Amino acid sequence: MTREDLFEEIKKKRSFLCVGLDTDLDKIPAHLLKEEDPVFEFNKQIIDATKDLCIAYKPNLAFYECRGAAGWESLRKTLEYIPGNLFTIADAKRGDIGNTSLMYAQTFFNPEKSGLDFDSVTVAPYMGVDSVTPFLGFEGKWAILLALTSNEGNKDFQYLETEDDFLYEKVITISQEWAGPDRLMYVVGATQADAFADVRKLAPDHFLLVPGIGAQGGNLKEIAKCGLNKQCGLIVNSSRGIIYASSGEDFAEKARLEAEKLQKEMQHLLEKM
Repeated sequence: MTREDLFEEIKKKRSFLCVGLDTDLDKIPAHLLKEEDPVFEFNKQIIDATKDLCIAYKPNLAFYECRGAAGWESLRKTLEYIPGNLFTIADAKRGDIGNTSLMYAQTFFNPEKSGLDFDSVTVAPYMGVDSVTPFLGFEGKWAILLALTSNEGNKDFQYLETEDDFLYEKVITISQEWAGPDRLMYVVGATQADAFADVRKLAPDHFLLVPGIGAQGGNLKEIAKCGLNKQCGLIVNSSRGIIYASSGEDFAEKARLEAEKLQKEMQHLLEKM
C-alpha cells in the first residue's frame, strides 16, 4: 500500500483509526472459548464490527507468539481475513544484525516462506542502519521505527541528551538518510503530546503511528493539533479501549461503539483542518 493509497482510505473513511488486535485468550468473552480457534473468532467479529470505521489493523505479535504454533495460525487467519484495502501492521518491534533482520523481514513480508503478508512491521532502530535496511528491501512494504514510545520507561534512553538534541530526535533525523516518507513511518506515543510539534519539524511528511489513545490516556485532540499534516500523517491506534469494551456476548457491538466515537472525533478534526 502506497502513501497515496493510505491517504485515499483516510479520506473515504474520514478516519485515521487503527484497531490494535492485542487479543489475550484470558480476556476474550468466555462463550468464545468453545470455538475451535477462539482468538481468530474474536478477531473476526471485531474486524466485522469495525472495518468500515478504521483504516488499519495492528496485531501485537506477543499475544500470538506466546501461544506457539496455534498462535501463529490464529495470526495467519486473522491477517488473511482483514480486507485488502486496509493497512496491516505487524507490531513485532524487531531489529538485529543484517542477516537476522532479513529473516525477520521475510517472516512478515514473504508469504511464500511464512504465510504472512503484512504491509508494515514495527522495528527497533537502536542497532543502526544495517538492522533496518533489510526491512526496506521489499517493494511496497514499510518499516515503522520506534522513535518516542508511550511507556513510562521511555525516559531511560529516548530522552538522553546528545550534543544538540534528544536521542529519539537523532533516530528520526539519521534514519531519513535510509528511506523517505514513502517507506518509513515513526512510532510516537500519544502520551507524548508535547513532543509532536518537534517531531513534525523533523519529519513533516512522514506518517506517525500513534499508540496510547484510550487505556493509556492519550488525548486525540492534542495530538492532532501538532501531528496532522497535508496527507493526515497520523495512524492513531486504540487496542484495549475498543476490543475489550465488553466481556459479554455483545463485545463486538460495544467495540463498534467505541470505534465509532473515535472515528467521529477524527472526522471532526479532519474537517477542521
